[in-house]
Amino acid sequence: MIGKILALLLLILVLVVGGIFWFDYLNVIDAKTLLAPVYRLAGLQPRAQSLLAGDEPLSLDAERYRTLLSALDLRRAELDTREQDIDLRMIQVEQMVQEIEARQRMLDDRENSLRALAADAENRDKNVEQNARYLSGMPPANAVGIIAGLPDQLVIDVFRMTERIAREEGALSLVSVWLSLMDPARAADIQRRMAASPL
Repeated sequence: MIGKILALLLLILVLVVGGIFWFDYLNVIDAKTLLAPVYRLAGLQPRAQSLLAGDEPLSLDAERYRTLLSALDLRRAELDTREQDIDLRMIQVEQMVQEIEARQRMLDDRENSLRALAADAENRDKNVEQNARYLSGMPPANAVGIIAGLPDQLVIDVFRMTERIAREEGALSLVSVWLSLMDPARAADIQRRMAASPL
């Protein structure tokens, strides 16, 4: 019985020592300083710990740490690249927003200009219509005296408005009467211009 116990203890000791040697060889543990006296007793040169740059001992933990640092560096570089892409896209988006705002301002200005022109045209049309109604209500000779002092384009607009009002109301237009009472040369010129630019 004692022989078996001693044999098992010896086997355990051999396994432990062999495991220490093996794990030291694989650099899982650092047993160089612990095993140096054993090497010397056996007459062998003790193994020195392999060193890396900076006198850092070679070990799995150090390798894992270096791998982790490399992975972190790669991740940081990737994040920097993404950040630069995001910054570039933000600049592009800001430029697009500025362009859209400029176009919107331009469209608003155009819309305001068109509204102002439409309001002016509507006011002018109302004024022309009012003048045509005033002139139609006067004796033809008095109306022709007033028409003689108006610019040609305004005379043409008043004549056309007078004809339109007469058509809408089913009445006779006084334009032919006014033309007959006007200076023949000017009447001919106005008729020619009205024919050249019909409604």
